[in-house]
Amino acid sequence: MNCLSCRKAVKAVLRSNLKYPLTVLVSFFALGIIFWGGFNTAMEMTNTESFCISCHEMQDNVYQEYKNTIHYANRTGVRATCPDCHVPREWTHKVIRKVMATNELFHKIMGSVDTPEKFEAKRLELASHVWESMKETDSRECKNCHHINSMDLGKQERLSNIKHARAIKNNMTCIDCHMGIAHNLPMNYDEDNKLHDSFEKTKRPCNDCHKDMAWSEDQALE
Repeated sequence: MNCLSCRKAVKAVLRSNLKYPLTVLVSFFALGIIFWGGFNTAMEMTNTESFCISCHEMQDNVYQEYKNTIHYANRTGVRATCPDCHVPREWTHKVIRKVMATNELFHKIMGSVDTPEKFEAKRLELASHVWESMKETDSRECKNCHHINSMDLGKQERLSNIKHARAIKNNMTCIDCHMGIAHNLPMNYDEDNKLHDSFEKTKRPCNDCHKDMAWSEDQALE
């Protein structure tokens, strides 16, 4: 088909569309619904725990750790799955997170963490990215289930009561204390002592991290 034939064909389509504007409008509307439905379906299909652990890197490493935590099994039967903690609920933030996840697909293809040894070597880097993100969002996904302003501190154990009261006083966020709540901490965690130094500067009690250490109420309240 030459250029003249193409121009004639385009003109014919345009003339036809001008004659039937309602048909064009309905067609675009239907195509929009189909596109939106397909896009949203794909979003939800990739937003399940089964999808998250469909690769062995997740199945064999962090998923096995998560199964031993209270987020997986507890007395109430309420389970927080991978997307509950790692994917925002709000649509705009969810789309941004899905776009960012394409980087994870790249590393899947490259085999960056396809063995336990490789995974452990990168665990600190991977965990640090998550912690930084949670700090930036003020632990947004945690607060889908746990919000400190909704807690009845009087019904908590004494130490939990004290620590949450201190968190409110110092405008802290969940991830400031609850690193390693669902996955193992890296072996070389705080190897450079920067985090430890920052805790000392802010007078964080040792018991915040060293659970087996004794604590005093006055120190915990600082």
